[in-house]
Amino acid sequence: MADSRLHGRYATEVVPALQKQFNYNSSMQVPALHKVVINIGLGEAIREGDKVLEAARRDLTQITGQRPVITKAKHSVASFKLREGMSIGCMVTLRGLRMYDFLEKLFNVALPRVRDFQGVSPNAFDGRGNYSLGLREQIIFPEIDYDKIDKIRGMEITIVTTARTDEEGRQLLRLLGMPFKKN
Repeated sequence: MADSRLHGRYATEVVPALQKQFNYNSSMQVPALHKVVINIGLGEAIREGDKVLEAARRDLTQITGQRPVITKAKHSVASFKLREGMSIGCMVTLRGLRMYDFLEKLFNVALPRVRDFQGVSPNAFDGRGNYSLGLREQIIFPEIDYDKIDKIRGMEITIVTTARTDEEGRQLLRLLGMPFKKN
């Protein structure tokens, strides 16, 4: 299986730079990408049913190249007419080369297509080096045919790293090419 460009860049440029910056003794201490989780929440699936789920599932499959799993409600919420076990979204977990390919496409193709894009927030870390990003529309990805979508949907993307602090995670993503806003 061929290596992705982003994975090669991680090994040749990012590891030595992080090792020098944070004074790691071994390259095994350097933070790495663990997984990327892409989630589409579909509150309207409660009313409109399976056709909404299938459309979101199709979009997510085209974007990631992997078949999503349907997420179910864990609790009942009477005010939302939601019962435990109802299908309310879909998600994909990417690891390995698919993860690197997806991130390369996200950084270099999809995010620059966002209207009035000036960079992503450098403050959306969780305290442990993991980054979360919300997108308002799936049409920024080149695989999505604008004429074939039924509705604009947003998605959440979580990048899970092995970094122990936000600063390590921020520097890892910056060196990989994440387009952060300039302060």
